[in-house]
Amino acid sequence: MSETASIDKVIPPADVIKRAARIGAEIRNIKLSGDLPDHTIAAINDVLLKHKVIFFRNQGHLDDAEQERFALRFGRLVPHPTIGATKGTASILELDSARFRVDLWHSDGTFIEAYPKITVLRGVVIPPFGGDTVWSNTATAYLDLPLPLQRLADELWSVHSNDYGLRPGTSEADKKYYDDVFTSTIYETEHPVVRVHPETGERTLVLGHYVQRFLGISKYDGQRLLDIFQSHITAPENTVRWSWKEGDVAVWDNRATQHYAVNDYGDLHRIVRRATIDGDLPISVDGRCSITRVRAIRQPPAKVP
Repeated sequence: MSETASIDKVIPPADVIKRAARIGAEIRNIKLSGDLPDHTIAAINDVLLKHKVIFFRNQGHLDDAEQERFALRFGRLVPHPTIGATKGTASILELDSARFRVDLWHSDGTFIEAYPKITVLRGVVIPPFGGDTVWSNTATAYLDLPLPLQRLADELWSVHSNDYGLRPGTSEADKKYYDDVFTSTIYETEHPVVRVHPETGERTLVLGHYVQRFLGISKYDGQRLLDIFQSHITAPENTVRWSWKEGDVAVWDNRATQHYAVNDYGDLHRIVRRATIDGDLPISVDGRCSITRVRAIRQPPAKVP
């Protein structure tokens, strides 16, 4: 029996609804839990590798513990490296719009070496309008590059850091959170711009908001290169947009996607909770591995006597 036929026996093709041509599919008629059979988890993973991000409606039965039990079936859970995890959990990070909004294109945690391979996100409080999330496919973005740019990307390395600076007009509360929590430890990690996906063999672009510079290229030229590469990653035809309902779950391959939480819901409240699965060390086209060069504890400002 072929692999496709085997998957179809577990998840019927009619229950996998494509949301866009290049990325994204909704899986229906599965109640997520940590007790799903091994073959169901394997089939979900296969659909994930194909579509990069998958969606499940009507999962309101999940709480933090059961979300983590489900996520654990895909690998070891890891907390955010500086924010940590919600008390009593191994990896749950609550993203509350009252505290911060992540309206920028990124892959989770690329400022560390083996950043998460999979993210499981659950909608808890969803505004009546707005608050969608958009994902992009970094494998098809690579294939869209003209061949000379592919060759250039294959050779490039970039430095990612969580100390990326704040936008003008950031509130004092957000600045304090950024200094005291998000950058309590500062990371700088060198990644290949193109990594070879360990399960599919695809070449995917490792870029996004955490990129600070390209090795061996001036800041000025590097920013223009980044803009070119990101324009392919975020091209509308390379994306899928999900309109959340409470109880929805999104699962994405963080090695082959970027995502963006749309900040279009004003003062309304939005809470999602994520669990992350430990990643694999990125490997470049020529076989070299990512490496963290800087890991420094931010020193508090000296007190004036």
